[in-house]
Parts: sequence; C-alpha cells; structure tokens
Amino acid sequence: MAKSLLEQLPEIVAKGRQTAEKILENLEGRHRVGLQTREWVLPAKDAAQNDLIRSVGWGELANPNAPVQCPVEVPCVTPTYPSEPLWQNRLIYGDNLLAMAALLAGDENTPSLRGKIDLIYIDPPFDSKADYRTKVTLPGVELEQKPTVIEQFAYSDTWADGTASYLAMITPRLILMRELLSDRGSIYVHLDWHVGHYVKLVLDEVFGRSNFRNEVIWCYSGPTPVKTAFARKHDAIYFFSKSETYYFVGDYVEHKSGVHNTGQVFGATDGDPDRVKEIEERGKLVEDWWIDIFTADRVRSEQVGYSTQKPEKLLSRIIRASCPDGGLVADFNGGSGTTAAVAEKLGRRWITSDLGKPACMVMRKRLIDQNAKPFLYQAIGDYQVEAAKSTLGRKFRIGDLSTIVLQLFGALPLPPEDNPNRNLGYLPVGAALAANVAAKAAPTNAATEFDRKTNKTLVLADSPNKLTGAATLKKAIAQRDTLMGGWDKVIVLGWNFEPSIGHDIQALNDPLLEVLVIPPDLLDRLKKKGGLEKLKNTVRFASLQYLTIKPVIRKSPLTPLVQGGNSIEETLTIELDNYVLLSPEAINLDEANRTKLHGVMNAEPLALIEYWAVDPDYDGQLFRSVWQDYRGNTDNDGDPLRVVTKAVLSVPAKTSSRTVCVRAVDVFGFEAEVLVEVAA
Repeated sequence: MAKSLLEQLPEIVAKGRQTAEKILENLEGRHRVGLQTREWVLPAKDAAQNDLIRSVGWGELANPNAPVQCPVEVPCVTPTYPSEPLWQNRLIYGDNLLAMAALLAGDENTPSLRGKIDLIYIDPPFDSKADYRTKVTLPGVELEQKPTVIEQFAYSDTWADGTASYLAMITPRLILMRELLSDRGSIYVHLDWHVGHYVKLVLDEVFGRSNFRNEVIWCYSGPTPVKTAFARKHDAIYFFSKSETYYFVGDYVEHKSGVHNTGQVFGATDGDPDRVKEIEERGKLVEDWWIDIFTADRVRSEQVGYSTQKPEKLLSRIIRASCPDGGLVADFNGGSGTTAAVAEKLGRRWITSDLGKPACMVMRKRLIDQNAKPFLYQAIGDYQVEAAKSTLGRKFRIGDLSTIVLQLFGALPLPPEDNPNRNLGYLPVGAALAANVAAKAAPTNAATEFDRKTNKTLVLADSPNKLTGAATLKKAIAQRDTLMGGWDKVIVLGWNFEPSIGHDIQALNDPLLEVLVIPPDLLDRLKKKGGLEKLKNTVRFASLQYLTIKPVIRKSPLTPLVQGGNSIEETLTIELDNYVLLSPEAINLDEANRTKLHGVMNAEPLALIEYWAVDPDYDGQLFRSVWQDYRGNTDNDGDPLRVVTKAVLSVPAKTSSRTVCVRAVDVFGFEAEVLVEVAA
C-alpha cells in the first residue's frame, strides 16, 4: 500500500536537507554556481527625456559596483553594511535554487549574502495543476504559446508525483532561504488550500514551530464557478521569523471614528503593555485576517498582464511590517515583479528571480516603467551544468553530455585520439560506415582515410558551462580545416550564446560554418521521456536569430551644448532594420499558431521585438542600457503593440571611435545583439 503524504514527509524533509547541505558544502568550491550580469539597466522610460549619462559622469557608468557617490539627480541606496560595495538591486533569470546558491557563495563584486536578507516573500506555485499558457498579442494576431518543459516546471505546477514532488521541490529552497535571512529576518510564504497545510509542516521543521508568528488570511471576493461547496475566496500567508528577536512594525486600520496612524515598532522585542495600549488607542492594529485589500485584477493601474499577479497594497503591508527602511527584500518566485516594484517605491533594496523568461521580461519592463533606480539583470552562469548533474548524477562529466547531444543530432563520435574531450563527431554518409562505427571497429589509417573521403561534415557540441562566441567559432573553423585531413563543413551546437553571436557569424562570413541551438529543455526531456533512445529523431536543433540595424548616424551639434562647463555633446541615431526569429519550429506552438507567426514574420518582423536597449559605449564586458523601449511603453509612440524603431541619444562627445551595442529581446524571450564600431 502506498504511503500517505504524512508518512512520506520525514523522508522528503531529510532528502531536502541533504540537497541543501550539498549546495552549502560547495559554496567554497572551484565549481560553485555564479551569476553572469547580462545588463545593467539604467531606466529611461521616455526617449525624449535626458539620458542618465547626462547627469552622471560617464566614467562612473563603467562599473555598477564601483564605490562612487551618486549625484542628487540619481538617488541610490547607501549600503547597510560598511564592508559592502555600492549596492545594486538584482533581477535574476534562472532556477531559484541555483540563484540562492550563487547569492550565498558571493562573487568578486558582491560578498556572500548569507545572513544579510531582512525579508523574504515568496508566492510559489500552488500545485493547482493549471496549464499556464502564454498569450502573445501581436498586431492583428494573438498567439497561444504552450509552455516549454522548463516553463512548465515554473508555471504549470504539475509534478511527476503530485504533492510529494512539490514538497520535495520546495524543501531545500526553504532551507537556503533560512540561510540567507538575517537573525532579525522573517519569511512570508503565500499559498492557498492546495498545499498550504503541507508546506506549513515543512516550515515548522525548517524554521522551528516556536518561530511561527501568524497564519495571515487574505480574503477577497469575485465570481466563482463552485456550486457544490462554499466558494474558496482566501489565501494563506505563513509568517515565520528566523529567531525570537525579529523586526516587526504594526500596521493600522481606521477606527470607526476615522483615525488612522502610521505604524510603530512592535513585536518580540517590545514587551511594554502600556505602550501597546497607547498605540491601540490611536488606531486599530491590523490583525491576521485581511479583508481590505482587493486582488490585482481589480486595480487597473497595476495590471501588467500576468495571471498570478498580486496587489501592491498586499506587498506594501508585508514589507513595511517586516523590513526596515533601507533593508533588503528578496522574492525568489518573482512572477509579475510586485515585490520588487513595491520595495523600490518604499526605499528598500531588493533581489528578485524567476525561472520563466516571460516573467523576467514583465519584471524588467515594470521596473523601467516606474523609473526604478539602476539595477542588474543577471542569469545563472552554469545552469545547464547544474541541471545535468541533477539528471545524470553529480559525477557526470561535460563529455558525457556532449556525447548525448551528438547522438541526438545524429552524429557519430570521432576516434578517441582525435577527440579527447568527446565533443566532436561527424555526420555519417552511408549505412556501411554507420555500422562500422557502431561496431566500434578499431581505427586504422585506412579507416581514417575512408572517413575523410566519404564524410563531409564535422560536428562540435560546445560546453554548457560557457557562452558560445567568436572564440569557439574560430576554433571550430580551424578544426574543420586541419583535423584528420580536413572537412568540407563544420556545425557548432551551442547551449548558451554570447549576445553578439549573430555579429560574430556575420564577421566571419564563412558559408561552411553553421551554428545551431541545442534545445534548452533537452535535459528535462531526457529526464521525463525516460532515456536517450526515446528522444532520438524527435529533437530539433534550431537556427539562431539575429538582429540588423541601419548605419548609425553620429553628429556633433552645430551649437555645442555645454555640461559642467567643459563637456560637448554629440548625438547618435540608431534605427532597427530587420529581425530574423529563431526557427519557429523551436517554439512550442501548434500548427495554427505557427501559421499566424509566419504571417507576422513575413509582414512585419520588427513587431516581434518585445524590448530593445542601447549602450552607446560598450566596453565588451558589461552592457549598460542607458536607453530602452519596449512594447507597452506608450510614452514614446502611443502604440502598446510595437516598439519604436529609432533612438536618438545625446552623449558626451569623443574624439575617437565608439562601440555602439544594441540588444533586443523578442516576444518569446530570445536575445540578439548588434555591435557597431562608429568612426569619429
């Protein structure tokens, strides 16, 4: 007889602790998880407004973590801890387990955040078995994109073993959250009737029953299809502190007399009954059932088109209650970005992350829309490696994964002496050769000569723990021309790419080089489908997308403008030209939706651009977006379904050439980049 959930729970918690302990043990290791900064976002919602670079010294934009003083025009948060560099808020794309591991490990720019976070709020999936499909509205067309396997993990809440798998997922994450919390910190876990009671038991184990503070009931109203029971119209928010001494500020609601007061510090460290009585006489302290907060869909001004969006008033109450001014708030299920948006407005520092690209795009746009302070957009540096370890075992080697990729592509491995990293193969010509290799016949000089004459195409499967870029492509071309006497063509298969990959391919101008994308959900499919054999002949390797722009126009004004008494400005005009989408076959669409997509691709390819940004002086390392536009930003053109295609920037003049970098993200989350050297 199968065990009940209560019987499985001790084992689930024990395994969760083991997973978390392994992560904590590896924090000091050579292969610890890291974060890559993809963009330093300096919000500029209105293209007509002064660029940030006009009010900040240009040199100060070179490093977001440099200890510089922010001018009055660009407010920033003073670090809470004197040893820290200048704090930068962070939006992180990737699995939150890996994001937390990276934050615990720290890096050269930010020390470990272990014990540094004041408040964690999470609104994790509720195990509702919902199928959260992404609706993409384009001019004249609405597409319905089915989730990729990775996004299903984040949104559909459908786990292999039901609620047991859900608890196995959340347990190690809660343990890492406890490690990140400061001693005065608190966590709020927002759930509903699906799994709330089970997660409460896990929270008791991780944080201790004595640190349970409240089960907050958030009540709301609205239409319901339920006819056989009382309508389910509340969520539960479990509030735990890390210790007995924690920060808390009581909130107030109006008495019938209309009196309303701001909160005062109140909680485990405040035991003065007279003071409590005095406060309550001025206004009623909020209790743990909240009926005064509407759902987000009833607040039109907040809506960002995200199905599980929470209202700002809800997060405002939580943040003001449990995070001091200037403190640090984290949300590791960022979703629509309400936590980060509210923390920004309330003067708190913030970190947010999400595994879904649509969620990260919504958050980035939302923060720019409210003119947030500059923030970092980061990604997990070696997500595929960590995912491979969970699929293939902790002892797996990169070569193991490369071998699998080559097999799924239909390539056979080169002899070991020519393939020490096991990442090279070739496309066989003829069944006889395939049978010969499959039988692992001993390679001879004659066999090598035979390979060279009958086989034409070399295949390289790049490593998942780095970005495929110009260096890899040049190495592949060199191997094509020299290895085993040379080949007619080389195909490079990559997991993650430098945003400049399109520019790099164009610069090489080599028709005998082909670059393809390894499906990002391949590891998940291997795990779910039950093995390599079942996936053969079903995996599609897509071509890369790329962006082109018109020639950049660089001008100095007829009457030079003076800033600070000595800086002359010049203007840059950047205009988008064309966008070629990643192979539509790689997007999870049915045939009807794919046909609609092809129509837009052919008629108006730039309508596929969701977001684009400009760095007018790219240093090759950190992309500083000082200008952005995105669908939904109507300040520039009044059209919510299209981006503007031209940007005019005023920048400090230079006597030398400047490198202009343009990055774009399409409606499906794919990125492309153009790099242009503009002469003086």
